[in-house]
Parts: sequence; structure tokens; C-alpha cells
Amino acid sequence: MSVPLAYLGIIVIWSTTPLAIQWSTQGIGFALAVLARMAIGVVVASLVIALWRIRIPLHARARRAYLVGGLALFGAMALTYWGARYVHSGLISVLFGLSPLAAAILGALFVGERSLTPMKLLGMLLGAAGLATIFIHGDSLGHASALMGLAAILSAVAIYSGGMVWLKEIGDDSPPLATTLGTLTVSLPLFGMVWWFGDGQLPAVVPPRAGAAIAYLGVFGSVIGFAMYYYVIKHLETAKVALITLITPVIALFLGHWFNGETIGLRLWAGTALILLGLSAHQWEMLRGFRRRA
Repeated sequence: MSVPLAYLGIIVIWSTTPLAIQWSTQGIGFALAVLARMAIGVVVASLVIALWRIRIPLHARARRAYLVGGLALFGAMALTYWGARYVHSGLISVLFGLSPLAAAILGALFVGERSLTPMKLLGMLLGAAGLATIFIHGDSLGHASALMGLAAILSAVAIYSGGMVWLKEIGDDSPPLATTLGTLTVSLPLFGMVWWFGDGQLPAVVPPRAGAAIAYLGVFGSVIGFAMYYYVIKHLETAKVALITLITPVIALFLGHWFNGETIGLRLWAGTALILLGLSAHQWEMLRGFRRRA
């Protein structure tokens, strides 16, 4: 696969994932939706690994990476699916765009990273201002429980970012698809427990749109998108990869507006703009280097 095609594929998958998450929960419940997605992901990843004869490392560092990745995936996705019922799909992408900022803060606090330059700190302040702008009147975002949904997704971002920092500290060099299968395998029984101790019921009929969304997320969101991402970061500069987090939130907002009837108010636009400015400032050094090389 060509690098530009993989890059475009990541943008498409990341931009459409929030909307697909919302659609997948309609008519079957969030717990079963995420469980079915992860089960499909395990099957697809296993088939790809078998066909490509990819080795699955089982040494101590790899097992630790699978465990940490699986726990982070479970916490982040369980909260995201729960909160997605109350929050605009585009806003989910905007909030997950904060993950580089959250990872930098957690890295400084728990790993001792010393990379908080003045521009990165400015980016964090702008991101916090954008988040505050959105949170001030969360009840204006289309659902009475929007504030709870926002809090759940923001917690998911924190867990996801913490997992990234921890995995970076572990430093496992297993093949990306092996790591994908390992994390999915660890998380799958946990999602099964959430569903079983929740309602534990199978729907009589799965709505076609929900079923299609689950299949899409299981194949593309959980396996292909992950593999494309690791393929791209091996072939492109970090600055070019970082641009993805600035592009996908805007596309996701428009997709939610066009296909899900979500209203994009002035406050949401203002908060999104501040968050994207914060991301730009946080990644300014990389983006500036990219402009010079261009």
C-alpha cells in the first residue's frame, strides 16, 4: 500500500469512527455494541496474522504491553460508548484530539518527561480554554445528560492517553498487528463482563445501520486503521502524522451535522477552534520543521 493512500485511510477512519460508534449503539445497547466490535476485531486480526504468518511475541515485555494496552482500551472504549449516547459524534473526535496534550501532562507527571516547552504549555492552556467553553453549557449540546457524556468521554481520553504513555515506557517492539491482537484479546472478556452483568440480553433484531456500523468498526476501526497508523508513522515525519489530529475533528463535526442532524452552535465552534489552536501550539515545533522541509 502506498503511504498517501494509508494516510488518507487513517483520516477517513478516524473521522467516521465517532459517528459509527453512535449508530452502532442504536437499538442494541452500548455494551453489546462494543463487545461485538471487539470480537470482530479479534477474528479479523487473527486471520490477518495467520495469513501473513506474523509472529506473536510472548516475552515478558510483550505480555506487559498487551495487558496495559488491553486495560486502557477497555476503560477508554467502555466510557466512550457510554458517553456517545449523550454527546454529538463530532465532539467525540474533538475531545480525543486532546490526547496529545493529555499524554504530555501525564508523561511529565508520572514518567518525568521534560518536554513541556513554553509553546506546549500555551497549547495546553488553549486546549483547557476550549474545553471550558464547551463544558460551560453542556446542556445546550443536544441532550439533557450531555455533561455526563462529556465527563465520560474526557475520562476516556485521560485513560487512552495514560495507556499511550505507559506503553511508551514499556517500549515493546512487537509487530503492530500482534500488539493489536494482544490488546483486543485482553479487553474482550472485560467487555463481555460489562454486557453480561448489565442486561446480558441479545436483541431480537439488529437494526441494519447498527449492524453495519459494528462491522465497520470491528474491521476498520479496530484492525485496519491501527495497522495503517503504524505503517504511516514508520514512513513519514512526526509532523505530518500530527496533522491528522488537526484534520479529523473538523471533518467529524461536519459528518455529524450532515448525516446525524447534529447542530453545531457557536459555542461548540469556538471551543473546537481553541482546542485545535492548542494542538497547533503544542505541536508547533514539529509543524514548523515540516514547513521548512516543504
